[in-house]
Amino acid sequence: MDVQDMHVMIIGAGIGGLAAGAMLAKRGAMVTVLEAQDYPGGCAATFSREGFRFDTGATIGCGFHPGGPMDELGKELDIAWPVKPEPVAWEYRDGDICLDLSAGRVEILQRFPKTKAFWEEQSALARLLWKLAKGGLSWPVKGPRDLGNLIRKGFAGLPASAILLKFASKSAYEWLASHDLHHDPEFVRFIDAQLLVSVQTTSQFANAVNAAIALDLPASGTFRVEGGMGAVASRLAGAIEKYDGVVLYRQKVIRIDSVRRQVIGLETSDGGAFATDFVLANMTPASLAGIEGSETALEPEKEGLHLWSAFTLYLGMEPELFRNLPARHVQIVSRNGKLTEGDSIFASISPDDEPGRAPEGLRAVTISTHAESKPWFEALNKGQSAYRELKDMYTQKLFDVLSEQFPGARDAVRSISAGTPVTWERYTGRQNGCVGGYPQTSLFRVRGPATRYANLYLVGDSIFPGQSLPGVVTGARRTVELLLQQAPRGIV
Repeated sequence: MDVQDMHVMIIGAGIGGLAAGAMLAKRGAMVTVLEAQDYPGGCAATFSREGFRFDTGATIGCGFHPGGPMDELGKELDIAWPVKPEPVAWEYRDGDICLDLSAGRVEILQRFPKTKAFWEEQSALARLLWKLAKGGLSWPVKGPRDLGNLIRKGFAGLPASAILLKFASKSAYEWLASHDLHHDPEFVRFIDAQLLVSVQTTSQFANAVNAAIALDLPASGTFRVEGGMGAVASRLAGAIEKYDGVVLYRQKVIRIDSVRRQVIGLETSDGGAFATDFVLANMTPASLAGIEGSETALEPEKEGLHLWSAFTLYLGMEPELFRNLPARHVQIVSRNGKLTEGDSIFASISPDDEPGRAPEGLRAVTISTHAESKPWFEALNKGQSAYRELKDMYTQKLFDVLSEQFPGARDAVRSISAGTPVTWERYTGRQNGCVGGYPQTSLFRVRGPATRYANLYLVGDSIFPGQSLPGVVTGARRTVELLLQQAPRGIV
């Protein structure tokens, strides 16, 4: 089957699905995206409320640096990303510690002078990983062709690529210990805070290789996306349409039709039916199982994974509170020094020179923290009163942490709304509202795009290498690679 004869249906207009769809559409495939909401982006969307434009999550623009995954994708699809480099990625605050996370790591090294060798090693490893990820990464290996690709990339990078063997089976904490840094609780907490928002777990459990690339984001460069993160999704949706694909909104897929492990079509909630040759599902395995009417997808806990949801506040605030902040993002750890839900928050503030993001004299502020899903659904089952009580408790907890560093935060609020795990499940369709991807604990126990269907692949932050713009785009390339490998064999 020629690529030009392939009809590919994509479930969900998240960044991963849109990126894969745009790459396939440019190659000539007939691409149709079905999105349940009325705008693209999923967890990286931007939505309007009461005159404000909020990013759905407190998200950072990354991977746009020269040679980075977003930069390469833009060149391939002829997209001029609406981004500007930010001199400071975000500010980290923990008690009296206040660090600007910038490319030079000047303030980090001033506060933690004994960490210089660690950062030099991390930088070397990250440079290698960015290089290996260029053009896609054939991992996890599915056959001899993938193994050959990895070997060629590995040999091309010798002798530097040999360093991967040293870290492949090591945890980030063991890496810190090799530099005798595990005895410094402030530094370990600093590292853990970064890893929790980027690889969904802490140094004790995070794989060292995953940690190296996650810790490199401030050094490789972060970027402000003009108009909000949703502008990335809008550009990708536009690329699909430019290459004769179609993006359909308010099209919720409720059923997969299959014959002998081959998907033949999709059904939507409004009675629509779509025949297809291939399907890319921008969703979690649990959510996929929900629309195929099976129990084949293991629960995350049964796979040994702990998936997080989020509690998010969307605030309209007076800007004076953040007037002297050197960055538009700030991470705050509570005085108690814990990183448990509600004790560590990440806030994003809209720029003052983008008037379309907020009414005059105000800012759109998104504040997020990790949250367990189960208590929220239990509270909802008890009734709206219990659910509102839990929502109020979390709201006050986040304001308590914000106020530790920004006194008067409550008085600066002019509008407020909140998103809970229940909200995330309803909005994204993800079971239990699990967002942010999977904990990156091992290079050898990762989920790839393949499913039990011969012509259905996953895409998005549920597959290797996980969350973030560079992560889901790298994963999308892998999904496209596998689909094109199979395409010449034809379909049933």
